[in-house]
Amino acid sequence: MNVKGIIFDYGGTIDSRGVHWSEVIWDGYCKAGVDQVINKEQFREAYVYGERELARVRHIMPGDTFLDILVKKMNIHRAYLAANGLVALSQEQLSTITSHCYESARACIEEARPVLENLAGRYPMVLVSNFYGNVDAVLRDFDVRRYFGGIIESAVVGVRKPNPTIFRLGVDVLELPASEVLVVGDSLRKDILPAESLGCQVLWLKGKGWTADEDAQTHPNIITSIQQVLDFV
Repeated sequence: MNVKGIIFDYGGTIDSRGVHWSEVIWDGYCKAGVDQVINKEQFREAYVYGERELARVRHIMPGDTFLDILVKKMNIHRAYLAANGLVALSQEQLSTITSHCYESARACIEEARPVLENLAGRYPMVLVSNFYGNVDAVLRDFDVRRYFGGIIESAVVGVRKPNPTIFRLGVDVLELPASEVLVVGDSLRKDILPAESLGCQVLWLKGKGWTADEDAQTHPNIITSIQQVLDFV
């Protein structure tokens, strides 16, 4: 690859090994024993409700860390599940789920850190993310903000993936032709295809997705760990 700059996605790419975050949270539900009361489809309904609520109402503040996000998100889940007569999550269960998700993210980020440090020493890097307006605080809390020269965040710029414009903004920050920019992301629809439409090079970090159809999709540039980025640049 003729790469002179790199754009990384954040959620799902750096913090979960390409696995959709619903799967990580469901694992936390299972660890807390909630799967004995509700099934995965009922959980997924709560998950979708939570994401729409966070998009509709400004629950997340700019200074919130990832732990703050998880606490607020799990409280939304709890309210939804209780309102629909599915389960009354205890505080202990909420704490188990939140701790599991936070520690999972921390472990993934620690795995990614040597890769980010290596790449940041050789290339200008920008983060392009669909996020809640606090990704800078999240990155600083995990001590990875220093690897990125710029951040393009959907809640700040008013454009969300899969709109290619958000990647165009990242390319513009790098001040490089799109053909010399590598985009690394975990979503074929939201990261890889929009970036390719601009002429960027791409690597799809493919883990377990939201649907079986997503899991069945393929692409010539698939990697299964963030460490494999180093094999291409």
